[in-house]
Amino acid sequence: MNLTITTLGSSILSVNQIRLTNGLTLIHQYMPAMPVAAVDVWVKAGAITEPDEWMGMAHFLEHMIFKGTDRLPPGAFDWAIENYGGMTNAATSYDYAHFFITTAAQHLEETLPYLAELLINAAIPDDEFEREREVVLEEILQSFDNPDWIGFQALSDLVYQRHPYGRPILGTEESLLARTPAEMRQFHRTHYQPENMTVVLVGDIPQDRAIELVDSTFNPFHNRATCPQLCPEAEPPITTVRRQELQLPRLEHARLMMAWLTPGIDSPMQDLDARLQDAYGLDVLSVLLTEGRTSRLVRELREERGLVHAISSGFSLQRESGLFTITAWLEPEHLERVEAIICDRLSELSAAPISQTELLRCKRLLCNDHAFSSETPSQLASLYGYYSVLAHPSIATVYPERIEAIQVQDLQRLASYYLSPYHYAATVLLPA
Repeated sequence: MNLTITTLGSSILSVNQIRLTNGLTLIHQYMPAMPVAAVDVWVKAGAITEPDEWMGMAHFLEHMIFKGTDRLPPGAFDWAIENYGGMTNAATSYDYAHFFITTAAQHLEETLPYLAELLINAAIPDDEFEREREVVLEEILQSFDNPDWIGFQALSDLVYQRHPYGRPILGTEESLLARTPAEMRQFHRTHYQPENMTVVLVGDIPQDRAIELVDSTFNPFHNRATCPQLCPEAEPPITTVRRQELQLPRLEHARLMMAWLTPGIDSPMQDLDARLQDAYGLDVLSVLLTEGRTSRLVRELREERGLVHAISSGFSLQRESGLFTITAWLEPEHLERVEAIICDRLSELSAAPISQTELLRCKRLLCNDHAFSSETPSQLASLYGYYSVLAHPSIATVYPERIEAIQVQDLQRLASYYLSPYHYAATVLLPA
């Protein structure tokens, strides 16, 4: 077997990336002190791979993967994993879909073949397709009961006026009703191929055994099919304040949702290292603004002035675009004032450096959060898989040191460049 093995991070972590003969990538970390095995399979087949008319296909396929193969009837996979005391789940986003199991290490040899069988040989039966489509349509209907989902989707539509990041991952009733099982099989055979897959295995499985198990179970793959492709347009910068208001029945508190576009991992504007360092800095700015009672916006808007019930911010790094958001829950009469204060505080970030005390607090919170989110094999598997889809799994091993390298002047530059008080999108939700 011809293998390419690359060590990720320090040798102490024993994390290796292995390229198998068929093109599949395996990320392995041996943890003999943990008698479990977590397997997380990441596929570059998220919502941005769908043409417009197939919107929702990637998420719908996530459901249909579990409906069996020619050799596994529907429900057999879940029964087998539960019978061995394991757990399983899946998720779909714009850049990926991923499927994972966690089981006792001694049972991986019995359980892993079930997961590989589903992912490679999904049958997508016609009758199950019709039944599961009703489940997904109900999921779409239920999402409209969530005002925060409605608001964020409206904000995404406002921000991404060309790019598929603005489309709902679930799709729409119209797009799903127009789809056929044959089209889904075509989508599956096009994208669920070894060069699009990363299998992450963390736990009490030695590397030689891990390679042997993955190579034998994730084989053979079907010949690649072809399906309609989407070539996303680059999203132009926001050069004004884009604004919209929505009125919703039974809304208890108003929402103010603000968003700023930033480059993604694949952006041609900078090299990868610079894009990543900007992303780490935007993480720090998010913590500075709204993480904890002493953060700037929480302290002023909630604790001191009582203008909001809650306020949060976040930075989402994606392959083709990043998104920085601030969301406030408040009474309608405070909307204009709160938005003006937020814009003033962003201007201050650009004009004056933050204190070293604030910077150290933000770094401490982010590094602690990273440590807490990488304590178990399943958490580690998720981190390695996520970063393998975005850029490279080694990013997961260097996050704390990259956060520690951020300086005050870096944050001032990022706030000035990305978080303009004059160029953003805002969605306001009001009680009807």
